Amino acid sequence: MTHTSDALVQHHAANLAGRDFVVGDLHGCVEALRYLLREVDFDTAHDRLFSVGDLVDRGDREQCEQALALLDKPWFHAVLGNHEDALCAVAEGRMPRHRWYGIGGGWAQSVPDDVLVRYAQRLRQLPLVRVVGEGPKRFNIIHAEFFGDDAALDSGQFEPDVRERLLWGRDLVLGAGEPPHFALSLTFCGHTPVREVRQIGSQVFIDTGAFITEGRLTIVEALTSRVWSASTVEALAHGAAAIVLP
Repeated sequence: MTHTSDALVQHHAANLAGRDFVVGDLHGCVEALRYLLREVDFDTAHDRLFSVGDLVDRGDREQCEQALALLDKPWFHAVLGNHEDALCAVAEGRMPRHRWYGIGGGWAQSVPDDVLVRYAQRLRQLPLVRVVGEGPKRFNIIHAEFFGDDAALDSGQFEPDVRERLLWGRDLVLGAGEPPHFALSLTFCGHTPVREVRQIGSQVFIDTGAFITEGRLTIVEALTSRVWSASTVEALAHGAAAIVLP
């Protein structure tokens, strides 16, 4: 793995020994994740799971802390989401807690400041972009959306408005403008819930609203057409509570 621009972009070699999966916004829905990993027969020795971010918020404290614990798994690789960025802003004194609570951070009302700071220190190590492989089999992982090509993504030279789009942008998925025509490799995104996995140009939106009552958590196998989805209710009905994360 190589790092550029203060680790804003991290590059991973192609996985020649196993499979690569990408999971949508978790928001603490670890039960659904455990179930889906069993469904795909996830092999921690050879497979990798990439995350489009938003591990936390919307869920309760136990769920969000279990999601944060995934960062210590050697097979799990996340990018920073806007909800992690908000957590860091609170821990760093740049956002009042009540504003974060208003967008889903209420799970942390009982989390002491020093614990929140430790979470933020870990989250600040996450990149905004992960790039996997090269050439025609390359794919990217970001949180929201990107208007540019692979070279611009690789540079890590993100002006404030570009960083804002990477974390908060919704123009593409909401149809506010034409899809950009850049030489951008297949890029997996989350942030905006969609009913089904949706590709716009080279960007693939895989957040299917895991935290919403009628929503599901989705995992896709990169560079294939294979997709798995499950709601928390469905996962628990199939024994997710007894499944141990690998």
